[in-house]
Amino acid sequence: MRPSKIKAKLACNEPVLICCLHLVDPSLYELAGLLGWDGIWMDLEHHATGLETAATLIRAARAGGTEVMARPGKGEFMRLSRLLEVGAQGIMYPRCDDAAEARQVVAWAKFAPLGCRGFDGSNPDAPYCLTGMAEYVARANAETFVVVQIESPQAVEQAADIAAVPGVDVLFVGPADLSLLAGVPGQFDHPRLQEAIAQVAAAARQAGKHWGMPAASREQARQLLEQGARFICHGCDLLMVKEGMQRIQQEFRPLGFRFGGG
Repeated sequence: MRPSKIKAKLACNEPVLICCLHLVDPSLYELAGLLGWDGIWMDLEHHATGLETAATLIRAARAGGTEVMARPGKGEFMRLSRLLEVGAQGIMYPRCDDAAEARQVVAWAKFAPLGCRGFDGSNPDAPYCLTGMAEYVARANAETFVVVQIESPQAVEQAADIAAVPGVDVLFVGPADLSLLAGVPGQFDHPRLQEAIAQVAAAARQAGKHWGMPAASREQARQLLEQGARFICHGCDLLMVKEGMQRIQQEFRPLGFRFGGG
């Protein structure tokens, strides 16, 4: 089990910056590592990425020198374990409702005595039976990080209890679902959202844990850091490609090029 750069930075109260990659070309994952990103958010909740593809992408990220935080679907505890076995350094768990569910996440992500994760030892995280059982279990428990998402008004009210669960490293606000379930879809500056973010921040601070959320801009990232956030996600490959293509279209239209028949 490799040491986690993300956990090391958080332990020193340094900010962590990750990006989200949806495209399934291993080159992107390797490139992100070579560019020095702290980590990559791999989403298996909303996207159709399978475990075999995930294993290949995680291997590419490791070759580039970065870490993958994989997000399974809500309640997919067996997939959670398998993502760790193929080399994910951390787990992001979506739609956590309360402390009881957070304890379940930790139990599946950690070996005894911290949890009840099943042992194999022949996969990339061990790696491949090259580490003794006792050493591997201890290192995996120490270096695997758990990020729990707060994505509903009800979860916000439970944030203090969730943050207090041993083994939860980061509370992560999911602003899209939170705004939807709060009745203000997409209104990320709405007072309800800002109050919820402040409540999550206070819960994390009280428990001595870290918190974070996606930042849409450099300015928002600065504001979040001032609020105490240390786990920030910014950048998505799909948006980078889309915005790059749109910029080319804007630059070339004055030359007489037409796009989409218009």
